[in-house]
Amino acid sequence: MARDPVCGMTVEPETAAGQAEYEGAISYFCSLSCRDRFQAAPAQYIKKAAPAGAAAQQPTRRPLPMMQAMPAQETAAGGERDPVCGMTVQPATAAGSHIHEQKTYYFCCQGCLEKFRADPVRYLAPVAAPVSTPPRQFGGKALPMLGTSPAGPAAAAVIDPVCGMTVDPATAAGSFAHQGTTYFFCCQGCLTKFRADPARYLSPGSSKETMSTTPAPPGTKYVCPMCPEVLENKPVPCPKCGMALEPDSVQPLPTKTEYVCPMHPEVVQAEPGPCSKCGMALEPRTVTVAEEMNPELVDMARRFWVALAPAAVVFLLAMSHMLPGHPVQHLLSDTQSAWAQFILSTPVVLWAGWPFFQRGWMSIVHRSPNMFTLIAIGTGTAYLYSVMATLFPSWIPPSFHLGSGAVPVYFEAAAVITVLVLLGQVLELRARSRTTGAIRALLGLAPKTARRIEEDGREVNVPLEQVQVGHRLRVRPGERVPVDGVILEGATSMDESMITGEALPVEKFAGERVTGGTINGSGGVVMRADRVGADTLLSHIVQMVAEAQRSRAPIQRTADVVAGYFVPVVVGVAIITGVLWAWLGPEPRLAYALLNAVAVLIIACPCALGLATPMSIMVGTGRGASAGVLFKKAEALETVEKVSTLVFDKTGTLTEGKPKLRVVSATPPWSETDLLRLAASVERGSEHPVATAIVGGAEARGLTLEPAVGFMSKAGKGVMATVGTTRVAVGTVEWLRELQVGDEAALVALDANAELMRQTGQTVMLVAVDGQAIGLVGVADPIKSSTPEALRLLRQEGIRLVMVTGDHAVTAQAVAKELGLDEVRAGVKPDEKSRIVQEFQRQGQVVAMAGDGINDAPALAQADVGMAMGTGTDVAMENAGVTLVKGDLRGIVRAYRLSKATMRNIRQNLFFAFVYNSIGVPVAAGLLYPMFGLLLSPMIASAAMTLSSLSVISNALRLRQTDL
Repeated sequence: MARDPVCGMTVEPETAAGQAEYEGAISYFCSLSCRDRFQAAPAQYIKKAAPAGAAAQQPTRRPLPMMQAMPAQETAAGGERDPVCGMTVQPATAAGSHIHEQKTYYFCCQGCLEKFRADPVRYLAPVAAPVSTPPRQFGGKALPMLGTSPAGPAAAAVIDPVCGMTVDPATAAGSFAHQGTTYFFCCQGCLTKFRADPARYLSPGSSKETMSTTPAPPGTKYVCPMCPEVLENKPVPCPKCGMALEPDSVQPLPTKTEYVCPMHPEVVQAEPGPCSKCGMALEPRTVTVAEEMNPELVDMARRFWVALAPAAVVFLLAMSHMLPGHPVQHLLSDTQSAWAQFILSTPVVLWAGWPFFQRGWMSIVHRSPNMFTLIAIGTGTAYLYSVMATLFPSWIPPSFHLGSGAVPVYFEAAAVITVLVLLGQVLELRARSRTTGAIRALLGLAPKTARRIEEDGREVNVPLEQVQVGHRLRVRPGERVPVDGVILEGATSMDESMITGEALPVEKFAGERVTGGTINGSGGVVMRADRVGADTLLSHIVQMVAEAQRSRAPIQRTADVVAGYFVPVVVGVAIITGVLWAWLGPEPRLAYALLNAVAVLIIACPCALGLATPMSIMVGTGRGASAGVLFKKAEALETVEKVSTLVFDKTGTLTEGKPKLRVVSATPPWSETDLLRLAASVERGSEHPVATAIVGGAEARGLTLEPAVGFMSKAGKGVMATVGTTRVAVGTVEWLRELQVGDEAALVALDANAELMRQTGQTVMLVAVDGQAIGLVGVADPIKSSTPEALRLLRQEGIRLVMVTGDHAVTAQAVAKELGLDEVRAGVKPDEKSRIVQEFQRQGQVVAMAGDGINDAPALAQADVGMAMGTGTDVAMENAGVTLVKGDLRGIVRAYRLSKATMRNIRQNLFFAFVYNSIGVPVAAGLLYPMFGLLLSPMIASAAMTLSSLSVISNALRLRQTDL
């Protein structure tokens, strides 16, 4: 027995899904996923693995984190402990981090990070150790697997109705209320299944036994509720935990719409409304294909149109003394005009402008002053003064009175400012809705229906939501591919420009993958669905773009710091303005003091400053998505323009990543056929592109491969396994020497032949059988057609280019010579790539790393910005800040140009905002009055404030036309 060092599962070496060697020790894995994660960062897991001798004493299942004593604050050996799930993670390769109470916590995935961020106290509280309890029952049946439960009162522990696990409500992964009862769940998978069909798990008569009697639809897959990685074609017991598999046919539930602030993405609410920090209208986090009407836009538009007419009449009454002949003064006295303005402006200010007062008050309560703080103070001051002057004119000091003895009122300032701000909100909301156009265009690529081929050969059109993995679909000429999959029959050309940005169609044949949303050319094909729903590439793109648009760039911190001090400073300037005008201004002094103070408050609204960065980020990430460049976070978009050194892998990055078998050379008496058969039988257990080439070459020659047992892999060197009774090793000459393969002369002779092959750019593997070298195989990986052009463009930008590869130095130099590269690091092991990145960083370089494989993941995480090929592994894309959908280096050029354009746009916006306020505030305060007699009316200040915000948004929208 052995312990999987990644997940802790006990596995049999003979039946293990894979194995790998690290520091002379062989580790065995329950699944290929665990093996891949181990090979990406073996040091992260090997230190926490239990000794082999203790494996047999451990339980066959690893207890869930919620059921064992695991203080979140404890630092795990060899890394940090994820406070949510308890997994040991390395800070350098963690999926995320969060600072709480001056301590940084690291997380294995984004899900754990989001849970911790929402409620840190829940996960930092110590958890009691489990104690033994009698087996519990649920639905009238004993659950013998529940031998333990959390310590505490019996009422505190409850049963997960889906899997039967005992969980503590305080640490449950989720809960759901049904018919007045709240149920708790051990994981999100159980919660989703229960939410879809509560009766299935609560009614004994309609439980799993009843469900199993109903025939499942053709193509149904069966999944274990405890081990979701176990997927079978028939309802058999789980090979890991023994539980009965269940149909995995529950359709995903519609996600509940959440609303997020475009300026403060950490502010999320279940309902639309204003942001508690800046007062801006929250926007739906999930964008739909149909352009839904924004309820905030509807409300603001309605208030604007209702308030427009009365505000216009109030403005006319206030300005009537400027009309020739003074017709209004002949009809109404000053007192009557003041009362008319009071009646008309009150609904404008108190109803139409009520949202501004609400948001202004919220900003004070939350100690987060913003633009609505200034608007509420300015309009409120003008309105309240005018009400007092109308109702109680005797309370107004004589210095406020006009020469005629009348008391001036400023209802028109309050009413017109309210209408102008409403107009600005309407225009801004409409402009901001255009920033989601890129996501909406991507969503529109997916067709609404698919043509499914039934078991009896019939073809029916079904909604896209009903397509499941394994379904056969027909795609006719001119139609869009419904989901991701593999072509089974036919040949065609696909227009993938909507996703990759490349205009030329791509030839597709049987066995090749197709992507949902791309357009089929002239040939009809039959495909098998491999990824549906949220798992498709298109869905991942949409999700990544949406998350990037809501993230914050580091440059925004400058704007945030300024905005934090800006509003209090403006209020102080307004007070000083009022005091100086009341002391030194002309008569009526207090009237001038009030108007100028209000003008300062209105014109200094920091909306343009707050919008400067997020608007450019939203438009920039959307433009990148349309060109096949996906930014995971806004920080990556900002960093790319600073890159001075680009480190890239060779296989799959510079080359196609699909090497072909070129040479098979055997030493007599061995034949080339026997050598290739044995080598391919062993390499079939490896995921490396070279292994794929060897296996493909053997199958192309019609060779029958034999089962290999005891497979062992050493990253960067080779593989070994037993085929029949023969021990076979395939790898580098250093690998064979480590294995103490006999006859050094034979090794030297083979390596001399290999040297000649490497000079032509081939990767050469030596083959040994039962301790004797018997020959070699050579594979060649063609360089991507786009690579030379991409490298030329990158050199023109002044970026230092470094190729890092595990290939032999001669092979690497041959490729470098063909591409004109000056700097090459060859023979590099996977764990050394991240050290090379650190070396350049210590030199003061801003380093970008481009790669596509599992072995590139640590370097991608270490680099200032990681760039993963969209044609590579999921592990690589998870650790990268940028994903290049097409998988060629020209995408890096596009990313670099887009980053420069976006950051230039942000700096322009910040410049506009700072210059606008630097000029507007002194003018509004009356600085030009002594020299030129110029004053800024509060109404003009309001219009200028609105135009400043629109200018920032309009400038950001120009990024949609950026030439990449």
